[in-house]
Amino acid sequence: MKYKKYVISGVIVAAALILGLASVTTVPSGYRGVLLQLGAVKPTIFDEGINFKIPFLQTVQPMEVRVQKEESSQTAASKDLQIVTTNVAVNYSLEPGSVNKLYQQIGMDYRSRIVEPAIAEALKAITAKYTAEELISKRPEVSNEVKNMLTTKLSKYYMKLEDINIKEFAFSEEFNKAIESKQTAEQNALKAKRDLERVKIEAQQQITQASAEAEALRLKKQEVTPELIQLKQIEVQQKAVEKWDGHLPSVTGGATPFIDFSTLEKKK
Repeated sequence: MKYKKYVISGVIVAAALILGLASVTTVPSGYRGVLLQLGAVKPTIFDEGINFKIPFLQTVQPMEVRVQKEESSQTAASKDLQIVTTNVAVNYSLEPGSVNKLYQQIGMDYRSRIVEPAIAEALKAITAKYTAEELISKRPEVSNEVKNMLTTKLSKYYMKLEDINIKEFAFSEEFNKAIESKQTAEQNALKAKRDLERVKIEAQQQITQASAEAEALRLKKQEVTPELIQLKQIEVQQKAVEKWDGHLPSVTGGATPFIDFSTLEKKK
């Protein structure tokens, strides 16, 4: 009898211990616990940490509420019917206070059932509104429209869009060649325009210089007066006198011969 009491006591303690352990559950950091009672979703949501439940009747399904990342690559047609492959990274999170509804309506495969299709639909819808060149030149605007559409779609299923990053727009090889040719043509046109402007400037500079020279010549002509001419003649005569050595020329350029008096004096 004595050992029987010990056995019974041991069984009771073990059962109590098992029940105690079974009634305690721990929700990891960054998660919320969806309480299930015999498979049915209960309104109670467990926060991270230690929580209590009814042993064997209730279970807890942890659901991550931290920011999650989904990368996707979608091919669609632009407004001008160019094939565009868009690589995008989407950050989203589950609404902590509604994880039980999400689990009840969607389940744990919400990523493949909701997130991925929503990204594909948003990208294709927005891509079709812009031409291929506009997707590049208006990238912030395109990203904002995709973000707004995704925000609306995910919010219907108790998810919050945190951010979106369009990593790349990839086009067909033919389109890339067309863009390259267009850029080359634009660069050549810009160079030709600059050359033309340079030629015009140089021509204008030559015209200005010629006008200045003509004006200077005109002013010089206005300065030439009879008095100035007479003064110049006097200056020339003075210089000639200064250079004369006192001897008269023996030959003149006229018809009358010039007599050399020095020769006559020697004859006498």
